[in-house]
Formats: sequence, C-alpha cells, structure tokens
Amino acid sequence: MAINIDRSNIDPFYRYKMPRLLAKVEGKGNGIKTVIVNMPEIAKALSRPPTYPTKYFGCELGAQTQFDGKNDRYIVNGSHDAEKLQTLLDGFIKKFVMCDACSNPETNLIVSAKKGTIQQHCIACGHTGNVDMRHKLTTFILKNPPDQDTQQMTTPSQTVEGNDRHSPEANAQQQMAAQRASGGVIDAPPENEDEDDDWGEEISEEAVKQRMEELSGAAKGLALTDDLEKTDKDRMDIVYKHIKSKRDSGELSRSVREVLVEAERLEVKDKVPMVLVELLLTDKVLSEIKEHKIIFRSFCEDNPKAQKYLLGGLEMLMGREYAASLMPKVAHILKAFYDLDILDEEVILDWAQKVSKKYVSKEVAQQLRDKVVYSTTEKVGEQPVEPEKPTENGNEEDDFDIDAI
Repeated sequence: MAINIDRSNIDPFYRYKMPRLLAKVEGKGNGIKTVIVNMPEIAKALSRPPTYPTKYFGCELGAQTQFDGKNDRYIVNGSHDAEKLQTLLDGFIKKFVMCDACSNPETNLIVSAKKGTIQQHCIACGHTGNVDMRHKLTTFILKNPPDQDTQQMTTPSQTVEGNDRHSPEANAQQQMAAQRASGGVIDAPPENEDEDDDWGEEISEEAVKQRMEELSGAAKGLALTDDLEKTDKDRMDIVYKHIKSKRDSGELSRSVREVLVEAERLEVKDKVPMVLVELLLTDKVLSEIKEHKIIFRSFCEDNPKAQKYLLGGLEMLMGREYAASLMPKVAHILKAFYDLDILDEEVILDWAQKVSKKYVSKEVAQQLRDKVVYSTTEKVGEQPVEPEKPTENGNEEDDFDIDAI
C-alpha cells in the first residue's frame, strides 16, 4: 500500500508516494533484531540510499544497525514495531528529504566531505539550503556520500530552464518525480528514450575507472559499518590511535574537526576526553591545557557527560600518575579548566561532593576532593571570604574617632 511521503499532507491529489514501511522481528534474547523488509523500495521512493534511513533509526533509537546491500537486508538491533519506525521515518523525511522552502520532496543532497557540509537542493523550486549538522546522521552521510545512481544527483547548475526541458538533466528530474509518484517503481522508460538501447556494461577506460571508484566507496562504507559493530573498547582504541598519530605528526591542532567527526562516527564522543588527558597532559598540565584548549572545549562544551569523563581522566592524572607533583595543585588545575570554559562549575561541584573509586582508590579520590575549595556562593577555586568579627561591645572594628575628622 502506497502512502504520502509527507504524511501530514492530506491532499487526495498529492502525487508523491512511497510504500508503507514493513518490519519483521527476528531472533531472541540478546540477538533480537528488526529487519526493514522493504527498505530498498522506500529509499528508492525518497531518492536516498537505504543506509541513510536505516542509520537514522539507529541514531534515534540508540541501537546498532547492519547493512547487507547485496541481499537487501537493512537491520536495526532490538524489537521495534512498524508504526514506531514509520513515525521515525517521518522525522528523517522532514530533516533530509523535504525542501524547507516549498515542502517538496524532489531534493538532492550535495555533500562536501572536505568542507564538512551537506546541502539540500530542491529541483522543484531551486532552493538550496544547509542540512542541520547537529544530527548524528550527518557524520555518516559525510563519510558515505550519495552517488548519482542513488539519488540521480542534479546540481543547482542543472536546473530546468527554458529550452533545456528535454536535456538529459531534465529527463533525470522527470524520472525522479515519476519514481516518487509511483512509490519508487517506474513502469515505462521516458518517452524519448530508445527502448532498443544496449543494456550491456560500458567497457571504456573511463567507465571501468568509475566502477572501480564506486566499488572502493562501497568497500569503505562496509568498513565503516563494521567499525560500529565493534565493542566500545575497540572503538576507543581506534580513536586513541587516530589522536596519537595526529599528535606525533604535529597535526593535532589542525585536525580537531577531523578527530571530532571520527569520534562521532564511532559513537564514543563523550568518552574521548579521557583519551585526551592520557595523550596530551603531564605534570605540566597547567601550561599544556592552554595549548590544547580548543580540542578539549570541542568535546566538553555543553556536554556534562563528557566533562565527567574528563574529570575521571584528571583523577588518574593527579591522583596516580603524577600524584606527588599534582596533588597540591588540584584546585588550580580544576580552576584552569573552568576559566577556559571546558568544565562547568555545576559539574565540578557535583564531582567534589561524590567520592567514587571508579578511577582511583576511594582514599585517593577523597584526598583529591579535599584539595578543592568550593562554595555555593563563590566561584570554583576561590577562597571564601570570612566575615569580620564584631568587637566585644557589639560594634564593628571600623568605628572611627569623630575628633579625627
């Protein structure tokens, strides 16, 4: 059964259709998973790779995803009913398919991995706008850009104008519209296409080279997917080696964005501050933190969870590796992170009030917290000002002699 791509549009003559999502739950216990039975057909109707909506489901549900393009199997771990996934698909369509100017689904994604940007171009109204890069799926799209066969890419310079109506670009647009209108199925070739065309593979040097590039891209996508199936420890090891190589080559300061994207791709962004402490800080932490403030801030700003992992790394640094030299400087170190907008005061105060043996022994954890001077009214690391004591007769000590005026 075909449904409207924009399910909020109740116009009976709305022509953009897609198949209703079909889901099948397989397996038991920890091996339970949901197979999106008709994901290729849905993706074709949306002119997006089937990996995109599948990965979007994983991002929204916090679940692992699996792609097997050869056998057309697109899987989300866990048990999920079709209606729930259909509702999530509405969100994907709104964010990554619908034109935000005319609400038309005839759009293409223009991906620039070098610039780290994703634009959406509407071939109906000509509008080009940026995709919201805050969603986790954008990291996956940057690493796995759509090819022309998937979305029949039409760049802004290929928009239909005047006498170009019968150009190859215009035909591609018409074909894409026909795909959506028929729910992803094209019953007949375009009118001006010769039905007797040779359907064999082109064997020119350029065609062979293009197919090899496409094959390399597919292999790269498979490797990226395999990474996400690894354990947290293995994924952290990948990030560790990546940051270490950038540090050793002196390129880390120029590769902050690259490191951030890699951590987001591997879904370990919150834990990376512990790796940064291990690789970038020593007993010279007060000077080193100024040198590396940008990368620390990139991971920790407005992210309390990442800040807690940073404090865990600092506990090991100050209480174990360099305890002799750094234990007396605990308050100064935390204040340095606070002044550079890496640690929030609320996170530091919460840490100081809860003793944990997660990273160091409970005794050492208590010693670290005892070194921190904090108050609910004074800023972190500042000594509270004691009120002046009144004199014995109850008057303040700053009484003055009227005759001295």
